[in-house]
Amino acid sequence: MFQHMFAALNEKLSCIMEEYARADEEKRKQLDQQVGQLKHLSDSFIEQWLDFEDRFAHFQEHIGNGAESLSSAGKQAGAGSEAGGLASAAVSTAVPCNEADLIIPEEAASMIIKGQGYYKLFMFPQASEQFNEAVMHSPECNIARLYLAMTHMHLQNWNEAERHFQLLISLSDFPKWLAMGYNALGCIQAIHMNLAGAKQLFKKAHLVYPGFTDSLSNLKCCQETPKQLSLYFGSTELCCL
Repeated sequence: MFQHMFAALNEKLSCIMEEYARADEEKRKQLDQQVGQLKHLSDSFIEQWLDFEDRFAHFQEHIGNGAESLSSAGKQAGAGSEAGGLASAAVSTAVPCNEADLIIPEEAASMIIKGQGYYKLFMFPQASEQFNEAVMHSPECNIARLYLAMTHMHLQNWNEAERHFQLLISLSDFPKWLAMGYNALGCIQAIHMNLAGAKQLFKKAHLVYPGFTDSLSNLKCCQETPKQLSLYFGSTELCCL
């Protein structure tokens, strides 16, 4: 997993380095944003590694004291995770979802992880390949389909994006993902200048999950400046998954 991720990081950094010298000011701003994203990912890896090292050292301290002490140490180390799990359970109770929304099948896990790495590095053609393979192996996996649909949005493959978002809506019960689906479908309708249809889909997205604010922003844009559309199709929400 980490080999794939670091390979992707190095590949993206090499591309940025090649482009930077000949880039104009506007392009350099875009590259600077990508460099910031790389730094964020790097810092995240470091934090996770330090956490692992701390827990590993804790394990070594207790390994000679028998199973009882080790069990106690494990409980102490997992206390924070348990509290986080309770918080997640509370959210899940408030926002119900079916098993397909949460479970990543083992046969698709490596493809999804690798695809997420490419996605966060804005390497959408490569991400699309991984998510498409994941969906082919596990068509019931809504996480893979959500990422695949959003990747097609970035690649401006509107027909494929529309097809996968429609499938996602039919398969998922998770309000936030339904809202993202309706919102993205609204964006596609707006791109095709079907503003009436787009507005209805944006309203439906907001009704399903009011906490997803992109739909209201898009609705307002269609109402106020239909000739100069600036649409948000929910891509940034995937960074939280």
